Amino acid sequence: MASMKDISRVCGVSIATVSKALNNHKDIGEETKTHIRQVAKELGYFPNSSARALKTNRTYNVGVLFADEAMSGLTHDYFADVLDSFKRTVEARGYDITFLNASKNRKNRMTYLEHCRYRGFDGVMIACVDFSDPEVEELVKSDIPLVTVDYVFCNKTVIVSDNVKGMRELVTYIYEQGHRRVAYIHGADSAVTRSRLSSFYKTAEELGLIVPDEYVREAAYRDTKGAGRATKELLKLKEPPTCILYPDDFSSFGGMNVIKEKGLRIPEDISIAGYDGIRVGRHIEPQLTTLRQNTDRIGAQAGEKLISLIENPKTTIVEQVVIGGEVYTGKTVGRI
Repeated sequence: MASMKDISRVCGVSIATVSKALNNHKDIGEETKTHIRQVAKELGYFPNSSARALKTNRTYNVGVLFADEAMSGLTHDYFADVLDSFKRTVEARGYDITFLNASKNRKNRMTYLEHCRYRGFDGVMIACVDFSDPEVEELVKSDIPLVTVDYVFCNKTVIVSDNVKGMRELVTYIYEQGHRRVAYIHGADSAVTRSRLSSFYKTAEELGLIVPDEYVREAAYRDTKGAGRATKELLKLKEPPTCILYPDDFSSFGGMNVIKEKGLRIPEDISIAGYDGIRVGRHIEPQLTTLRQNTDRIGAQAGEKLISLIENPKTTIVEQVVIGGEVYTGKTVGRI
């Protein structure tokens, strides 16, 4: 394999100049950089990652902790889109990503923090996990640069979707379509659920909507069966809602199936709305009304903030970055 010495000999420059060109130093002209990089490519030169780590005190590898309760993994549409954006952002800056092993069924497994130390991660992004887990708390309290998505820790940078504003805009749109009996099947208890549920009640109060207790049900996120059962219960009420909100787009499909089994039409007989804005919701008939979260910006911000914490720890401000979404009107909320 070619070395920097080989490149310097072919280019007629010093090894120091080759190193600066390959590391994109500003004191080397663009023409010189381009020539040196082209020669390096032709000679088949690849930098040694171990040597690079020793020189920079970085491995250029970041960890991702992702373990949702439903065990849906990367089929989880919302977080898969966030992770894709995060991956593209950090890779563009020269970093690789490695998933932390979240399985706790193996003997002699390392804790999350031990795994991070073992791999030598420069930083970690936590996208979805049981945040009450002592291992997560141990990792968060460590000195490893860290960014979380949709969960606020003290003194840690977090990227959150604006769930309060999102729910307010979604309920307001439904109200403007003439609906006065609006039910909400919310997800299991979490910071996200609490924000959305509080915003639902507050918005309803501001709009003058009366929300009976029986109009508010619970079903796990991405649980089509649970959402279907809750839908059946709502449809059996003496005065059923004219519109049902679901925890997320995926679970709303369970509600749609039940509604169709009852011989009801969407939105002519009853309206529904999801939350997230996953792609498949725009390809079903009728198109799902939902709050589309900006997953591309959430993932990109997580990547940019994490790299800033790694490369500029003294000047990077720990902050809470709130990313807004938008109502996708679709065709499942009819006008009354």
